[in-house]
Amino acid sequence: MKNSYLTWRFRFFWLAVFAIAMGFLEGIVVVYIRELYYPGGFGFPLKLMSHELVTIEWIREIATLVMLAAIGIITGRNSLQRLFYALFAFGIWDISYYVALKLLIGWPATLLTWDLLFLIPVSWLGPVLAPAVNSVTMLLMALLLIGRQEKGYYVKAGISDWILILGGALVILYTYLVDYTRLIIESGILSRNAGNEAGERFTSMITSYVPDHYRWMLFIAGEVVILAATANILIRSRKYHRDGKGS
Repeated sequence: MKNSYLTWRFRFFWLAVFAIAMGFLEGIVVVYIRELYYPGGFGFPLKLMSHELVTIEWIREIATLVMLAAIGIITGRNSLQRLFYALFAFGIWDISYYVALKLLIGWPATLLTWDLLFLIPVSWLGPVLAPAVNSVTMLLMALLLIGRQEKGYYVKAGISDWILILGGALVILYTYLVDYTRLIIESGILSRNAGNEAGERFTSMITSYVPDHYRWMLFIAGEVVILAATANILIRSRKYHRDGKGS
């Protein structure tokens, strides 16, 4: 059991090394982009990007997610481990990304500084603290669930657990997407009769919008639900004897 314990710790270690390097690489790419679009420093309102560059950014973000998922699949020994190793890599990558930006360009000023988090399917907006908390949650879930399994416990998430985890994640996702989604709806650009006027109105709204209210209570509720489901999984886990029977 000791050798197994050391083995999974080494897997976490090298996964962290990979994710840290990937986070710094991501940070450097963003430094270049901000130098082009925000030479005076990043902030809201956002500046418009060309359709070509937005498409390229989508491809970059998809490639990033594929890389994180792939390293989790390679590292894990079963479905649960593959998922949570991927989430562990995501958490380390995200935190390292912000550390890189802080070291390289001194941004963000505080953890409450607003950021453009993601572009797929629409722009995600939120204070830096929110994704940082999400990342720490992913790290805790991965370390606790995989660590308990590697120490000889039978760890299984039931349907109700997955519903709670997914539900909490969707609530948090809503807090990131609601601002930009509201702008899209209010502009009328999705209407069947939307024309140049709707497009111009949408452009004007984007280039003048400065977020100032984050839905922290919903965010906290989503986090609590996810952590409660994780705790429930851990409480139900059972120690296995050498003969394969649970205790």
